[in-house]
Amino acid sequence: MGLEVESRPSDSPYIERVWRSTSDDVGGMTSVATANWDLVFWEHLGRVNVSLQGPEPRASRAEVPEHATFFGIVFSLGTSMPHIPINRLVHGGAEIPDATRTSFHLKGSTWRLPDYDNAEEFVRRLVREEIVASDPVVTATPDVEDLSERTVQRRFVAATGLTRGTVRQINRARQAAVLIQEGVPAVEVVHRLGYFDQPHLARSLTRFIGRTATQLSRRNPPEPLSLLYGS
Repeated sequence: MGLEVESRPSDSPYIERVWRSTSDDVGGMTSVATANWDLVFWEHLGRVNVSLQGPEPRASRAEVPEHATFFGIVFSLGTSMPHIPINRLVHGGAEIPDATRTSFHLKGSTWRLPDYDNAEEFVRRLVREEIVASDPVVTATPDVEDLSERTVQRRFVAATGLTRGTVRQINRARQAAVLIQEGVPAVEVVHRLGYFDQPHLARSLTRFIGRTATQLSRRNPPEPLSLLYGS
């Protein structure tokens, strides 16, 4: 079976996507670059684990425990937990200890484990308790014309852990990968997404997706990809 993944978008301004998956007969996956961070819950061999998975500026290989179940909340760009600086999570993550089948501890409080269907209510509570916040400069909700470019850049990096240029490159590569998987020819992807040429697209895919266009077009790849969706 491999890695079976189901996901859905969210109407919450703090959530990009909600996902769940199960693993069977798979040892690893290609973890594609992402500008977002996740709160991930998983159970393996009777033990419940909770962790924050940070933004990943390039693709990498990740181990996957067999016969495990996973559930994750992908937070929107600019959303963060202010008590955990986002730059600590880039290229990695942070484990939240002492989780049980029903609860876990976060910022001094005990929280019931959320699930795929009630993720929005769970995040609303996090926002009310000021554990999760969103920087309006990143989400472009206010008029920021009076802010200097340097201030905007600084706020963006503080809220996301990445520069705006890196985020644009990651998102474009992810869009390109989705299009190629849908059967769109590479030359058309170059035109649609504004790459200079096919070698430019190839370098981007290798860096951020960890696959070539040919590998992405295969129906039965030797190893699964992590959650990949169009923006």
